[in-house]
Amino acid sequence: MSTAPATAPVLELRNLHVTYGKDVHAVRGVDLTLAAGQKLGVAGESGCGKSTLALALLRLLPATARLTGEILLDGEDVLTMKWGRLRAVRWAGASIVFQGAMHSLNAVHRIGDQVAEPLLIHGRPTPAAVRERTTELLEQVGLPASRADAYPHELSGGQRQRVMIAMALACDPHLIVADEPTTALDVMIQAQILRLLDQLVSTHHISLLMISHDLAVLSDTCDRLAVMYAGRVVEVGPAPSVYTAPHHPYARALSAAFPRIGDPSSRRAPRGLPGDPPDPALLPTGCTFHPRCPVALDSCPTTDQPLRAATPHHHAACVHVSPAAPQGVSAP
Repeated sequence: MSTAPATAPVLELRNLHVTYGKDVHAVRGVDLTLAAGQKLGVAGESGCGKSTLALALLRLLPATARLTGEILLDGEDVLTMKWGRLRAVRWAGASIVFQGAMHSLNAVHRIGDQVAEPLLIHGRPTPAAVRERTTELLEQVGLPASRADAYPHELSGGQRQRVMIAMALACDPHLIVADEPTTALDVMIQAQILRLLDQLVSTHHISLLMISHDLAVLSDTCDRLAVMYAGRVVEVGPAPSVYTAPHHPYARALSAAFPRIGDPSSRRAPRGLPGDPPDPALLPTGCTFHPRCPVALDSCPTTDQPLRAATPHHHAACVHVSPAAPQGVSAP
């Protein structure tokens, strides 16, 4: 991979757009940065563009998708890479932990062979070296080496997710993208997987981009949070601030939808948000959230809002946000 300045972010998205077909706008003008060792969460309802964003990072989208903008991975634009270069970057530069490990693992291959596959592709040619690294990876994620001979159906859901994490770590990537890694797991196993991810990215100084609909999980796991709605980022800032003091009405609705420990009223009557995200082929004019917004103004159906600084490090795309930062402060 090309040498980038030491201060350059591991990942930088610049005005990223993803369109399916002619007019299905799944991702619209996303700008995000992720520093080395940092953990960034991306939240939103189903249909808001989170998974499309994740798959776009390594050009894993179908041929019908059209991508514009820039995806800079260690300073190199993924969108301009030739296939040979892209193949070298996948696993070694960045890797993905997909949602639903049973659908991602090959049912007829032993898990040890599946963990070894990226090692064989990316240059550990001797069988002894591959076996040693496979054993090391399984032990890192809390699985005994003896489980290498198991098939995916012989493992629990949490164990299969650990295998996916081992595969993601195999080639020492700089970035791991975790797309809803705990959705299918019960709360106890979910907590174990989240602790494991946090421990591994901290130990190896890996950057983590984690996608979820659950703001509470992301706020507990990540340093920063970005909230997506209708394909664009509508709020971004420090994770505790976005979760406990959101500025965009959509982020407030997401936060209020989860009962809070120690708050009996939220447990008895958690608030939700009526309606669904808009069809990306039929986006409303102006602010796309205005049909569902409880505080929309007369101008909202005609005027979209850019990200504004509510504080120097916390930005939201809402007409109600009063700038509280000096002129020239840009979104983090």
